[in-house]
Amino acid sequence: MTVSDSGSDAGARSLLFDSASLEETEEFLSTAYTPMRIGGPVEDARVRISRRAAGPLAMDRLDFGYTMAYDARSLGQVCLISMHEGTLADLTDGREEVFGPGETFLIAPPDRPYRGEVRAARYTIALFDTALLDAVAPVAPGGPPVRLTGPRPVTPAAGRQLAAAVAYVRDHVLDDPAAGAHELLVGTAARHLAAATLAALPHSGRDDGRPADTADATPATVRRAVAFIEANAHQNITLAHIATAAYVTPRALQYAFRRHLDSTPLGYLRRVRLAAAHRDLLAADPGATTVTAVARRWGFAHPGHFAAYYRDAYRVAPSATLNSFS
Repeated sequence: MTVSDSGSDAGARSLLFDSASLEETEEFLSTAYTPMRIGGPVEDARVRISRRAAGPLAMDRLDFGYTMAYDARSLGQVCLISMHEGTLADLTDGREEVFGPGETFLIAPPDRPYRGEVRAARYTIALFDTALLDAVAPVAPGGPPVRLTGPRPVTPAAGRQLAAAVAYVRDHVLDDPAAGAHELLVGTAARHLAAATLAALPHSGRDDGRPADTADATPATVRRAVAFIEANAHQNITLAHIATAAYVTPRALQYAFRRHLDSTPLGYLRRVRLAAAHRDLLAADPGATTVTAVARRWGFAHPGHFAAYYRDAYRVAPSATLNSFS
């Protein structure tokens, strides 16, 4: 068995598990996820699991060369799975629901036990705290928590978008130790994944809103929200924080921004952070910093996405702005 673990003061963590023992694998899975029993006689029981984690996010790559049955307690977290090879069968409550390559889904509600089989599969697991769902959900603070009510995305397009969000956080945030050390960047990525989860999966908050939310979508609401965003764009703020500062529900805040700014609160926050990055690039010495460093400072993990946003706003590449320093 091989287990290696590393971390940093900034919170970025990595772990690698490699074993050919079912007993060792059961112990590891029970520690890393939730107490479970696994079984299934196999000739080659080798499994490899690697984890990258930072802040509220964890992303694991798992590779099983055999069929592994499991019976697990509730996870207490949102657990998304993206299948790359093989299949996974959910056998909870006596049913059999099979997921295959290309699918991204919820393994089980965070508060319920689950059981099933991993059938010679290679897949990615994304884990985050359920509180992130409430932080990005367009519902009133203090209301009932958002509950995910089904495992599959509501449409194929929603499934593709959720898979892309998982891959983005895995490849451009958690796989990059330098990116994982930035609290603002990690927090932004975590909320992006939580929002993508709510956009893709069925949940208790899917409704048409309340009349009061529409009535509160006033210019005054927008002014209060804009003032808060511009004063706190450097902080790890959420939709709920902005709504609280504007004295309205998150849903009312979204209505207000659509009605008066043809935007969303988080879209406006991104514009403010982009403008801050622009100012930093104008003032920076190209010999002492990089475009990537400035982008990360303001919560942009993907260099290509940042460059696209920047070029759309300023009609030049961010590198051209940085190299114009004098």
